Amino acid sequence: MRKNFIVLNVFVIILLFLISTGLEAQNTADTVVVTKESKVKKEKIKKGWNFGGLPILSFDSDLGLQLGVLGSLYNYGDGSRYPKYDHYIYGEVSFYTKGSGVARLYYDSDKLINGIRLTADVTYNPDLLYAFYGFNGYQSTYNEDWIDDSTRIFYRMQRSFTRFMVSFQGKLLNDKLHWLAGVDYYLINIQNVDVDRLNEKRDDNDQIPGEETMPSLYQRYQQWGLITPEDKDGGNYAAIKAGLVYDTRDNEPNPNRGVWSEVVLVGAPKFLSSMESGFSKISIIHRQYFTLIKNRLTFAYRLGFLASLGGSTPWYAENRLYPSVLKGSSSEGLGGAKTIRGVLRNRVVGDAMGWGNFEFRWKFLQTVIFNQNIYLAFNLFFDSGRVFKEMEEDKIENLPDNIKSVYFTDDESFHNSAGAGLRIAMNQNFIVAIDYGNALDKRDGTHGIYIGLNFLF
Repeated sequence: MRKNFIVLNVFVIILLFLISTGLEAQNTADTVVVTKESKVKKEKIKKGWNFGGLPILSFDSDLGLQLGVLGSLYNYGDGSRYPKYDHYIYGEVSFYTKGSGVARLYYDSDKLINGIRLTADVTYNPDLLYAFYGFNGYQSTYNEDWIDDSTRIFYRMQRSFTRFMVSFQGKLLNDKLHWLAGVDYYLINIQNVDVDRLNEKRDDNDQIPGEETMPSLYQRYQQWGLITPEDKDGGNYAAIKAGLVYDTRDNEPNPNRGVWSEVVLVGAPKFLSSMESGFSKISIIHRQYFTLIKNRLTFAYRLGFLASLGGSTPWYAENRLYPSVLKGSSSEGLGGAKTIRGVLRNRVVGDAMGWGNFEFRWKFLQTVIFNQNIYLAFNLFFDSGRVFKEMEEDKIENLPDNIKSVYFTDDESFHNSAGAGLRIAMNQNFIVAIDYGNALDKRDGTHGIYIGLNFLF
């Protein structure tokens, strides 16, 4: 039944996307000519403000029905830079019937401050069943039998996450090399799953056992000393960022050629946090795009590396990623929609992590519908990642053998997945994304279906 609902959800989103194209308030100028072999297609140049919106509809058997709305507002100015925009505002409000949800407001512009690109983000994400699979990837055992009906919250905890972010980029030497500076603030509250709330509408024979009967992995990590009493409830911290960005992409939403590389240094001082001590990290991400068939087929790849440089990072902050530009409301962990599609979300968490994404993108249809520039694209991908430096390795080694043999049995290696997806783009910037990823090792789960916005990178 759940699979049928997901398939229905995909078709509903596609239909609503096409309908929403008629809801835009916009200006259209003369057309430009795009040549494909001997055929000529006309693409409308956009001016002024353009709006695209979608209802949100999904379902999870534990979280319930998700309802909400998202919207993207673009200002293309006089159209001379189209498809590049002057201002971009994105908003999303959604909720699950059992209490989880997302509220997000995002802004991006290189026109608000002359010569500076400003991005800002405010996100609130309460999650009754946030995934926690332990530390260090395969070093922590994943057993699907531990999440049957009687133990379905074994790999779950309750978390509320609030993020405030602002970053600035400016030109350095030329149009391609930029400096980056910014600050993020994170407020993270963690506790045990509210089992009583989940059991409110369940039959007596379908009740989820409480922590006294079946402790979650999060609770066991506390018992074993891998999560300290000071850190078990989460905390707050400010992360100050500085770095360099080198960008030669021909366009941002779906580049056909060029590179986009960045090095970001992150410092989280103790006096701007609730942590016992501060920490510092380095984030390195390189992306490159190759045109195989002009305006049709592109190969793209992304390589990323994140590692601690000093201090002591609390466990609840180890899965945080620090890209120069956010592509979605979530930027954390390895596994899931934004890093290794098909692998369990947050499956790969360590003190140093690396990942790669390799993707073919094929635009198979380009047209104009309801005065909107539309294209459809398929993508085939292979994703991979692993931990390169473990967390709490000494503490794990000192655990009793009967615990280590059950919960910490394997050496870490690469976590791999492969899959395919569909993109539906309007005016090149508003892109509905549907991906299906398949984990290539059962220790990472089975598969994942993701419906959201934009290409992965």
